Amino acid sequence: MGREYKILCRPDEGAALHELLRKLPPPFHRPQMQELYNYRVDEDGYYLVDHLIDRSVAATALQVFLDAALSTTESVAIIEP
Repeated sequence: MGREYKILCRPDEGAALHELLRKLPPPFHRPQMQELYNYRVDEDGYYLVDHLIDRSVAATALQVFLDAALSTTESVAIIEP
């Protein structure tokens, strides 16, 4: 399945969320169109699953979400759901 992460925080909304999502690397590996990672924005934070195909791409996506979370508070919790 992969490795799952839940970043507990108050997620960005509106234009800030749009800008955040634009920073994410492409979640698919071409030409095979393999999904490298997937995410969702929940009411209580960000959820990301790394499919363990290209860990550096998923790590970049995780860092984007962590940076966003830490931009609104000094600390966040990361759990494995």
